[in-house]
Amino acid sequence: MRTHVTIIGAGLGGLTLARVLHVHGIPATVYEADSSPTARAQGGMLDIHDYNGQLALDAAGLMDEFRGLILEGRQAIRILGRDGAVLFDQPDDGTGGRPEVQRGELRRILLESLPAGTVRWGHKVSGVRSLGGGRHEVTFADGGTVVTGLLVGADGAWSRVRPLLSDATPEYAGTSSVETYLFDADTRHPASAKAVGGGSMFALAPGKGILAHRESGGTLHTYVALSRPQDWFAAIDFTDSAAATARIAREFDGWAPELTALITDGETAPVPRPYNALPVEHRWERVPGVTLLGDAAHLAIPNGEGANLAMLDGAELGKAIAAHPDDIETGFAEYEKALFPRSAEVVAEGNLLQQRLFDDNAPHSLIDMFTEHEQPR
Repeated sequence: MRTHVTIIGAGLGGLTLARVLHVHGIPATVYEADSSPTARAQGGMLDIHDYNGQLALDAAGLMDEFRGLILEGRQAIRILGRDGAVLFDQPDDGTGGRPEVQRGELRRILLESLPAGTVRWGHKVSGVRSLGGGRHEVTFADGGTVVTGLLVGADGAWSRVRPLLSDATPEYAGTSSVETYLFDADTRHPASAKAVGGGSMFALAPGKGILAHRESGGTLHTYVALSRPQDWFAAIDFTDSAAATARIAREFDGWAPELTALITDGETAPVPRPYNALPVEHRWERVPGVTLLGDAAHLAIPNGEGANLAMLDGAELGKAIAAHPDDIETGFAEYEKALFPRSAEVVAEGNLLQQRLFDDNAPHSLIDMFTEHEQPR
């Protein structure tokens, strides 16, 4: 019986796995490159879905804690024209199945649910190698090592564990976003706050868009999306915030000022986020002693499902290990058998949504998606 599980990566998926294992009395250690839980920002809002992310939290026994994080009203959606006109407006009536929470708060409740010492901070993985017989050695940047018979790569897009299983590497998907924030927007930026509304706002055109979320308080988190080659973004000096902001804003000349202000009035340095993805049908042959979850397994362009899928992966893997504590290979095989088609379906749907956001008929393709009573996934 070798049921001490080594998890690489303390994101939502890795922590969910550790928590579900803990619920079932199975010890785990999570190794994380960050030096502490607050070493870097944890991203913005997440809509946690009743068909995957919430199922994972239920398996983790954390639904009450999750409900305490929900920001009311944030499921509202509006789509605007480049002139600021409201083309579609769907209020949050409280009955939706995709409540919004702050990613950092969700991570906090997962961390607090684990025994002290479960997460080993400041352990950046520099390499992983097979020792044979289903055992692997993980080497850290400080020269330390750990040998494990149960290794899970929950270490994201550029996973150090993935090469044990697959030669696949993420490729640029043709679009990047640039992140900015406005703070205390209802008071200091009222026109932009009114344009965004109470939840999510999409102002779209072919190949580009200004997307924003209302986060906690009066914070507006903006994602300026542009379908441009990587060389185009590389030519912008993002260390010069003013120049970079001006260059991005030029792509939206003539748009309503309350929309362009989401870029030009940004109160944090603009941060480029390239969209990378693994192949939709990414899968691997069973390798004893190791598996993957989350972005390490099925990195996709942003589609609202990444965190939800990672958490569901963690919960399903935890349950599979618990169901076969004396035959982990059977548990891993059952997990992967369900993982591959589940993730491929969601990734394909996410790619379709991304196409509708920025295709030649934008924003009307997205409006049609909502008015046809489809839910983007």
